[in-house]
Amino acid sequence: MGLTDDAVEQPIADRALPPVLAGPIIRRATADSLVLWLVTSDLTEFQLRIAQNGKLVERRLRDEEVQVMPVGIRAFLHLIHIQFDGLVSQGVLTGYDLGMASGAEEGSVRWIGDWAPHLCRPGARRPDYVVKDRLDRVLHGSCRRPHHPAGDGLARVDAELLAAGDTVSERPALLMLTGDQIYADDVAGPMLNAIHQLIERLGLFDEWIAEADVADSRALRSDSQTYYQRHQLLPDTQRNVALLERFFGGARKPVFTTANARNHLISLSEIIAMYLLVWSPVCWRLVIRQEPLLESPKDVATYREEQELVEAFVADLPSAARALAHIPTYMIFDDHDITDDWNLSALWERTVYEHLFSRRIIGNALIGYLLCQGWGNDPEAFVDVMPRVTNLLQEIDADGFLSGSCQNAVIDELLRFNNWHYILPTSPPLVVLDTRTHRWRSEESPGRPSGLMDWEALSAFQQSIIGEDAVIVVSPAPVFGVKLIEVVQRVFTFLGKPLVVDAENWMAHRGTASVLLNIFGHTGTPETFVILSGDVHYSFAYDIRLRRATDSPRIWQITSSGIKNEFPDGLLEMLDRLNRWLYAPRSPLNWLTKRRRMRITPRLPTGREAGERLWNRAGIGLLMLDNQGAPSAICQLDADGGGTRFLSKSESA
Repeated sequence: MGLTDDAVEQPIADRALPPVLAGPIIRRATADSLVLWLVTSDLTEFQLRIAQNGKLVERRLRDEEVQVMPVGIRAFLHLIHIQFDGLVSQGVLTGYDLGMASGAEEGSVRWIGDWAPHLCRPGARRPDYVVKDRLDRVLHGSCRRPHHPAGDGLARVDAELLAAGDTVSERPALLMLTGDQIYADDVAGPMLNAIHQLIERLGLFDEWIAEADVADSRALRSDSQTYYQRHQLLPDTQRNVALLERFFGGARKPVFTTANARNHLISLSEIIAMYLLVWSPVCWRLVIRQEPLLESPKDVATYREEQELVEAFVADLPSAARALAHIPTYMIFDDHDITDDWNLSALWERTVYEHLFSRRIIGNALIGYLLCQGWGNDPEAFVDVMPRVTNLLQEIDADGFLSGSCQNAVIDELLRFNNWHYILPTSPPLVVLDTRTHRWRSEESPGRPSGLMDWEALSAFQQSIIGEDAVIVVSPAPVFGVKLIEVVQRVFTFLGKPLVVDAENWMAHRGTASVLLNIFGHTGTPETFVILSGDVHYSFAYDIRLRRATDSPRIWQITSSGIKNEFPDGLLEMLDRLNRWLYAPRSPLNWLTKRRRMRITPRLPTGREAGERLWNRAGIGLLMLDNQGAPSAICQLDADGGGTRFLSKSESA
């Protein structure tokens, strides 16, 4: 499957489109509702089947349960929000199925097992899921970069679900994706080629582009600089020097890693196609292996190297798609879902948002995030926003172009939108933070990194958890990170080079750090406080307590990263070793840090070779919780099998 030479035998235009291009993905599941996301190639009506405890219920989905957004001439994005009336029991395996009218004969219906058999477990007729209000097993991870050579952690999720089978106690309650579900700013050449082919095949809507050397998205796709040279598309004016550095140059971080901003996604159609290609193997059947004309021998070599990596990614997609069809999956953005270093500083915001071209790029990524991620987390939160988005996607001219004024209006509204965060009413509650759009800006030094959340947002967060016995908080960036790496970030910020490294962490801004640490010391803070994070491309776990406090909350920082990304091995090993020497639990250097009131004890991963605290393997995190909401086991499951368990001090003694 995917970009194979065999695909060239049949011209792309001659292949009939599959009825469903991507999904269904289970987005939200409770005892009284189910939210599914999918994209079809035509408008259709759905039949619903729910199977539980040997009973099968079938009915037609009502119009108010299905919201449809046309994203192309032959692409229709659906959010299906099913309301049950005491139908689904908690802790019981529940099968679900979507039926579509078949063109073969009148009255016939094709179900998921017919049009997406890869989504069903072996021997099963339909996908299934489990509703668990009490969180006992939680999968979590971040950073899924398709052209990284590591395996895909979502395929490991599928393996875990297959191993659990019908045993409900072994099925995870949910999958939490904590950021960088796509890399809009770091796209392989073969992926961009597939994106462009899919845009043409599905007739994804085009758009006009302002203040760039291309007039519209069609011209962008055919431009000689569309592969590996997109930073050249900005007009060569003095005004754009800062933009080139802060926006397109933002992915260059020679201290930690190298990335490729030269293929940054620009148009909304590119963003939509990217989501289809990273979540579904079906769309790869519409793509042929055809190398574009590249002028630079270096670009040709890069493209061919990336081709093999993308092929490996596509090979794992059926497993990844099956996983997403079997477990409620919640998501929150980090920077790469939009662009690297998104909203890093007040200066970054001013530079990027005052330029029409870069503002459009950010806005398109936000529209894509809304449609493909945010909407499904909590559909009710977007009731006031979606009518304007609907209007945008219905105001298409005769040539298939979006209305520029409508598009700008939607972008303006999304940039003002302040309700991306959400809370799941589980036990314990799962509180998902938006650390990207509520920034605490450094007005006196606009080039310094902003705080990840401002005072108002932190105060609202505190109010949401006061009085709870236990809570799980999702922060895309770790609240308590590796101290040495944070010091390196601070040094580069002091030197005026915050873009050279990922200079964002909770302790980088004095105001944010102070308010956050005070929350942990508040008498109303939950006694059991679990923090799930990603972002950093390695995994670790800390046990944290307040020093000199008899009633300190029990705090755990648990970081799983990446799903398909890793830190450079040699560099991480060196930083890990230096951090152990310089910032050991009894080191006096800890008293020079903002978190000196906290006693932080690293957990030790099993299978370590030389005392490592950090685990550098792509995969997925598994958190097991006891009846009080405290971790009973903290694991990292490797994408290629195996993994580690992070042991507490008492367990490793």
